[in-house]
Amino acid sequence: MSGHSKWATTKHKKAAIDAKRGKLFAKLIKNIEVAARTGGADPSGNPTLYDAIQKARKNSVPVDNIDRAVKRGGGTEGGGADYITIMYEAYGPGGVALLIECLTDNRNRSASDVKVAVTRNGGTMADVGSVSRIFDRKGVVEVAKTQGGRTLTEDDLLEATLDAGPEDVFDEGETFRVISDPNVVVDVRKAVQEAGLDYDSAEVQFVPQYTESVATTEAAEKLFKLLDAIEDCDDVQNVYSNEDVPDEIGDALGD
Repeated sequence: MSGHSKWATTKHKKAAIDAKRGKLFAKLIKNIEVAARTGGADPSGNPTLYDAIQKARKNSVPVDNIDRAVKRGGGTEGGGADYITIMYEAYGPGGVALLIECLTDNRNRSASDVKVAVTRNGGTMADVGSVSRIFDRKGVVEVAKTQGGRTLTEDDLLEATLDAGPEDVFDEGETFRVISDPNVVVDVRKAVQEAGLDYDSAEVQFVPQYTESVATTEAAEKLFKLLDAIEDCDDVQNVYSNEDVPDEIGDALGD
């Protein structure tokens, strides 16, 4: 989930990961398999695969699972599927925009699962283009604030990545998100590494141009129930949203 609420990208995301680690593993493995099939099975020559493996390792995916996914994608082990990417658009409570990215080998299954998850949980499907027009493709590198006992600042990250061309740095609570043009996300990630810093993930995401405030606890509860239902769909890889949950509402829901 990729909104701009600090709470949404920390407490809620962690709870979802803890509760659904098996589904998370499956999605990360699928990313690795597709990256290996698209750009080759050698991470040193395929930065997308390199970063997909890094993200899987950060989320404790077993090494054997990662290796098998690389082999399936590279064609040296059978069992791989021919995945395609499909985007669906929807609205949640309070007019929050949702961009739903699926990686699937069955278009009809994905369409049905997403529609059911959205319509049964207070959302509405949207016309093609009505939601996607408010999102931009951006490179996003996530970096933990605490690095070896040191607490990073936004200025530290900007200084480390300046030559790579970052556009902005967002404070997300426990992490920073370094935003860039999608074509230089690998350069930004390499700059982070060359500065002696670790990173959690580096990938192209859809970033909203503006946010929609979620004004009540009830609306926030409904929104996160909807997001959970969508993310629970097997073919859904990412849900990008433009919600902004005020800290006081996020804290109330976290109690």
